[in-house]
This record gives sequence, C-alpha cells and structure tokens, in this order.
Amino acid sequence: MAAYATVADVQARMTHAMTEQEQEICSNLLEDAGVVIDSFAPDASADAKKLVSCRMVLRAMGDLDGGSQIPMGATQGSMSALGYSQSWTFGTAGGTGELYLGKLEKQLLGLDNRIGSYSPVQELAPQPETEAAP
Repeated sequence: MAAYATVADVQARMTHAMTEQEQEICSNLLEDAGVVIDSFAPDASADAKKLVSCRMVLRAMGDLDGGSQIPMGATQGSMSALGYSQSWTFGTAGGTGELYLGKLEKQLLGLDNRIGSYSPVQELAPQPETEAAP
C-alpha cells in the first residue's frame, strides 16, 4: 500500500523541522493513513486523499494546531498561571496520537453523514409483487 502524501507534504504544514526519528514515524503513519482512507473511500480523488492523509498524520503527531500548547483533540480546556493548573476535555472522535477520520476529512472524501439501518432478516420477508402497467 502506497501513501497518498509524502513526508515533505506533511513537513510543509508543520511549524518546526522534523527530526530524523519524526520523519520515520511520519512515513509509517502516512502508510497507515492510506490504509484507513482506502478502507472508507477507495474512489476518492487523489487530492482529497493527500490532504486527508496530511491532516490525519499532523493530528497524530500533534502539530495541526500550529504548535500551540493546546493538546490535539481537546474540545475544552483551561489554563492558569501561578497556580499551576491545567484541565482538558477530549472529544470522542479519537485519542491523541491516533489516526482517525474527522468530520471534515469524511466530507472531503465524500463520506457525508449517512444515517440508515439494515436488518439482515429484511431479505427473508416476502416482498410485495409489482404489477406491470397495461
């Protein structure tokens, strides 16, 4: 499985230069992101797959927020100064360092929110016959 983005693509979106170890991790994460993307949207455009790969890897590596001190994936947070207090709440979309597709990435890949259901016994029920029009 080939990655849809390169380490240089990810580096161009980061606020610091990657170390050699970070580059190796980035390369491995890009391959993993490609597998995740292909399992959900194999027919998505190459540009969308590249952008989504970069976003997934940046999130996993913790630099999508421009290098701020806010942890990746935090939905709420607070900081204090001289009292040395921090508090963060993380959403259920995924943990820090985890590769996952966020809402925007799903939209980019053409996987908008789809709501529905399927019953495996539905096919066992007799189907009404349709009559041909005279």
